[in-house]
Amino acid sequence: MSSLFPSQVIVSALLTEKASLVGQSANTYVFKVTQRATKLDIKKAIEKKFNVSVTNVNLLNVKGKVKRGGKGKLTKKSDWKKAYISLKAEDRIEISQD
Repeated sequence: MSSLFPSQVIVSALLTEKASLVGQSANTYVFKVTQRATKLDIKKAIEKKFNVSVTNVNLLNVKGKVKRGGKGKLTKKSDWKKAYISLKAEDRIEISQD
């Protein structure tokens, strides 16, 4: 069992074109979460924060890109974790761009 608090699990909501298409068709939302978070941690955090019923959680580890900087130096962006959250048909999450 992880020692993360529910407020530490969710980093931000991902508001991309792909995420909005998935959300409309399958009642699924996409969030950026901490690297150490497990499926159970994410499920509990979403249910507590948004007061909805989570049916499924899929995780995806996203590798950071390697960028070429000044004078030929290579720098690497941080790796991060993406979570696809499926909800019951009657539940919705209101996410706004701030």
